[in-house]
Amino acid sequence: MVHPRTTVEDIEELSSLLQVPLVAGTVNRGSDVLGGGLIVNDWSSFVGLDTTSTEISVIENIFRLSGAGGASGGGQMQGGQGQQSNIVTNMRSSLIDQLS
Repeated sequence: MVHPRTTVEDIEELSSLLQVPLVAGTVNRGSDVLGGGLIVNDWSSFVGLDTTSTEISVIENIFRLSGAGGASGGGQMQGGQGQQSNIVTNMRSSLIDQLS
């Protein structure tokens, strides 16, 4: 994910250098400071309090979180993903409880 004002040429060049697909996006209701409102790892993400549901949906799709991308492979991989999904669900529930 890159700054929303990054030019298409720069995105294509970075994508070819890094060998990963890149997408421009925002967090925290349009803030273009991605590092100030987004932390992502292989199975979860944390975003700023002002992040909209649309922004969260884009982030989940880009980083293939919460089953959006699915894992290809044997049952062992899918079982691990189910466990990760439970962890994410529990973390979300506890964070919502704390914030409400």
